Parts: sequence; structure tokens; C-alpha cells
Amino acid sequence: MGLDRLVMRFAGLFVLLSLVLAHYVNVNWLWFTAFVGANMLQASFTGFCPLAMMLKKLGVRPGNAFS
Repeated sequence: MGLDRLVMRFAGLFVLLSLVLAHYVNVNWLWFTAFVGANMLQASFTGFCPLAMMLKKLGVRPGNAFS
């Protein structure tokens, strides 16, 4: 699996997880959803993605977006 697909998978997982936590635990978990969304937005403009950098160091093969 390439880096791009893995980053998108993590982002989707974190958004869904935070929505479940906001529903069942505390509504303040929506701030985490906002953080993930803001990070995705800034990464689309700048190409800077902390998760992509960590995964590269772990040896995940790069994709097109974060090469």
C-alpha cells in the first residue's frame, strides 16, 4: 500500500473515531475532527503532512501526493 492511501485511511479513521467519541463520550471530541480536517486542508496546499513524514521514515513507499 502506498503512502497516499495510508494517509487518507488514517485521516478517515480519525474523523470517524472522533465522531463516535463525540457522540458517546463528550462533544469536545469534535475539536479533534476539526484538527484533522484543518491538517488535511493545509497539506493540500503546502504538501507538509506530519503523518506522511513519519510513515516515510518507517519505510512506506511514497505515492504521488507526498513524494
